[in-house]
Amino acid sequence: IGFDQTISQPFIIALMTGALELTGSEKVLEVGTGSGYQAAILAELARFVVTTERLPALAEAAGKALDSLGYTNVEVHLAEETLGWRAGAPYDAIMVTAAAPRLPADLLAQLAIRGRMVIPVGSRYVQELVKVTRHRTKNTVQNLGGCRFVSLIGKDAWEDA
Repeated sequence: IGFDQTISQPFIIALMTGALELTGSEKVLEVGTGSGYQAAILAELARFVVTTERLPALAEAAGKALDSLGYTNVEVHLAEETLGWRAGAPYDAIMVTAAAPRLPADLLAQLAIRGRMVIPVGSRYVQELVKVTRHRTKNTVQNLGGCRFVSLIGKDAWEDA
């Protein structure tokens, strides 16, 4: 996709999207806009999508691509990956497209009660794709299988990321 960045395999994109269980009424946060491909898919399935990207040129390119395709229900923001986009919270669903060593607290805080977050978590080289459902007193975590993603960069990432 340019800018020394990658795009996830279509199977993984489909798996992550399905795990969010979107019905069409949700507000979704996507962390890691990339080319905007995943944001476009989410925009077809949800009411509104907020997507964040840490690279200015990539955020601009994705925003232009989404605009040119007529997506009016997507906002692209420049932001650190692990911080999400607090101004739009709470979100009914959050999709994180890079791996973290643990569940990022800032993202969990932006998830609505009964909201779902899909994120790869684990070591730098091998992760488990997990679905977290937020509840008032305790979150549930479902393992969706092994995976390997690029690393999140920011506050809740690996020290040297």
